[in-house]
Amino acid sequence: MTATTLDAFDELLEPADVHVAQRLSTLTGESDPTVALAVALAVRAVRAGSVCVDLRSVAQQVGQPELPWPATQTWLRALQASPLVDKQVLHLMSDRSADLLYLDRYWREEQQVRDDVLALLASPLPAEVPGLERLFPAGWDEQRRAAEVALAQSLTVLTGGPGTGKTTTVARLLALLAEQAALAGRPPLRIALAAPTGKAAARLLEAVRSELDKLDAQDRDRLPELTASTLHRLLRPRPDNASRFRHHRENRLPHDVIVVDETSMVSLTLMARLLEAVRTDSRLILVGDPDQLASVEAGAVLADLVDGLGARTGVRIAALQTSHRFGASIGTLASAIRDGDADRAVEVLRDGGEHIEWLAVDDPGERLRPVLLPHALRLREAAILGDARAAAGTLDEHRLLCAHRRGPSGVAYWNRQVERWLTDATGEPIWADWYAGRPVLVTANDYGRKLYNGDTGVAVVRGESLTVAIGEQEFAAGRLSDVETMHAMTIHKSQGSQADEVTVLLPAEESRLLTRELFYTAVTRAKSRVRVVGTEASVRAAVARRAVRASGLARRLA
Repeated sequence: MTATTLDAFDELLEPADVHVAQRLSTLTGESDPTVALAVALAVRAVRAGSVCVDLRSVAQQVGQPELPWPATQTWLRALQASPLVDKQVLHLMSDRSADLLYLDRYWREEQQVRDDVLALLASPLPAEVPGLERLFPAGWDEQRRAAEVALAQSLTVLTGGPGTGKTTTVARLLALLAEQAALAGRPPLRIALAAPTGKAAARLLEAVRSELDKLDAQDRDRLPELTASTLHRLLRPRPDNASRFRHHRENRLPHDVIVVDETSMVSLTLMARLLEAVRTDSRLILVGDPDQLASVEAGAVLADLVDGLGARTGVRIAALQTSHRFGASIGTLASAIRDGDADRAVEVLRDGGEHIEWLAVDDPGERLRPVLLPHALRLREAAILGDARAAAGTLDEHRLLCAHRRGPSGVAYWNRQVERWLTDATGEPIWADWYAGRPVLVTANDYGRKLYNGDTGVAVVRGESLTVAIGEQEFAAGRLSDVETMHAMTIHKSQGSQADEVTVLLPAEESRLLTRELFYTAVTRAKSRVRVVGTEASVRAAVARRAVRASGLARRLA
């Protein structure tokens, strides 16, 4: 009976979803097929990035209302009477707007995040507050208001799009907190800088140091020597448990101030592990852009914190809104996408101008050759000359961003296409993985070599062999395994990075990956120019479609 009901949803569910549902039903003696369906959907939801499934709207969310869905109230009554709920394998949370079903782990993690966030917000703070005008002078109004919020709360959510000055605010806020500690006669602050990826952590450290170099020597001297790490490394992984760390509730982190950048990429599980390791007398500063793509794993924690805490009396979100990175037209396009205004987005794309180009086609074919081939040839020329610095600079001139990995609008296709064009232009076929001018993306952390997921580099000629220049380091090409060619890269992998010019290749309008968050993330990678490749239908679909992740965290916080 259970299998028959699940069979009706076989196009929606993966075999693993069905297996878990059937196994749990057998173990608990549950015979109702609608309960088994709910379990399978809860497993599927986590796999898709949600922490729960909203039974009231699941048919619309998955885009298959024609399937034989149970009536919501009947479904809920079956679940409430189920031994799976009685034994706390499943949990239900209902209100006027949703009926959320959780697997036990994510129910507990969401509750823990809520409790730890509220405990931090209730922590007492030092009374001495130095003046903000010296470090946040006239013209820094948004940043000064953000610093005021951070001084008043033990937990601060600092949001803003690219180029709004988030890192500048963080650096000067750290100097302000160090001054506060010195005036109170307390020891120098212990500060941790962290991010979900090694590349993001390195960029955070570089940006903070660059801003601190602009301050007075006295401000710099109050601060310790700053370092940055991934969140996993900060919490210290355990070899016996992939989801637990050496720092936890019984062994807290020693830091007085913890700054986490790119918080939109932090999953619910990782946020739970971080919060349980933070001392209640510490300051936690969560920095990010809630309109970007969420974490690869389950959860949309930053967006939930903004929505939930923003609705809570007495709690303020530190929001920066004015971008200083790119031209006004790119900023207008990004705002239209973020606001879900498809008409405005199309209007900005049509107007074009110096900073925006729109190729309104579904098959760009040779249209991109004049863009991609010259860039690849410049990379090759610098690599053959052995000029690693010039190669790195050329690499950051342009990025081709794709939603998919496979298919005609995917990364694999366009990497091969650029290599075919290179062969045609140079008369030298590319027979091996490694060749002069090959741009690469590091896909795994290697702490021993100081290589981090998201690092980029170029293969350059050194005598009779090739080395790969990544940052200030060079490695023998044959010794690097966790890398992939990067004439094109996915929009997901581009988060936290930027390039002078960006080409965004939108998939067909029916693609499930085509969302507002994906489009916004891609466009805001550009510093000076963005090229959008896609039909008007694809543009409108991207702007209209939200990447909805079911979660109850915002409700719990509010």
